[in-house]
Amino acid sequence: MQSVEPMSAVHDELVLLLKQQPNSPDIHDTLLAVEKENTVDLSRDVDLLEGVWDLRWSSSKQPWLKQAPWLENLQVLDPANRRGCNLLRLSGPFGPVGGISVQADLKPVSDQRVEVSFRRGGWVGPRLFGSNRLELMRDVKQSFPAWLDITVLDKQLRICRGNAGTTFALLRRDDLALDDFFD
Repeated sequence: MQSVEPMSAVHDELVLLLKQQPNSPDIHDTLLAVEKENTVDLSRDVDLLEGVWDLRWSSSKQPWLKQAPWLENLQVLDPANRRGCNLLRLSGPFGPVGGISVQADLKPVSDQRVEVSFRRGGWVGPRLFGSNRLELMRDVKQSFPAWLDITVLDKQLRICRGNAGTTFALLRRDDLALDDFFD
């Protein structure tokens, strides 16, 4: 069992902003304050990565990495099986109909860094009769090393910085399970 740092007022403020005002200009400074008071050690905390994470804020200018009420940008991590996926889909009842997914292999390589090797990408749809999922996937030719440095990690919040310099803030989605995304 991993140790979890007690939550601070600034941590709780960031979580509330991410839930209620994900486009707030206060998020960046609050996020920096939370990073300053936290340390991550994946040799101890790697199990906390497991789950479905909802991207609530990013420093990127890319439209698919911006928070929108009609869009879910999910990151599904299964470190025990060294796999993960990013899934972009509509919010609400149409979400399970399908979305754009990129599947990856994951490998923790230091106390904070996870190496990401993208494998396949494309459209994934619903399961048919509870078994196979409809999908149109192609192999991904990754021409650069990708990684995420995890700077904050607990049962509720994950902050990470990617190899392209983008900062991400994600909240755990306890209403979704790994089995919903991996066969």
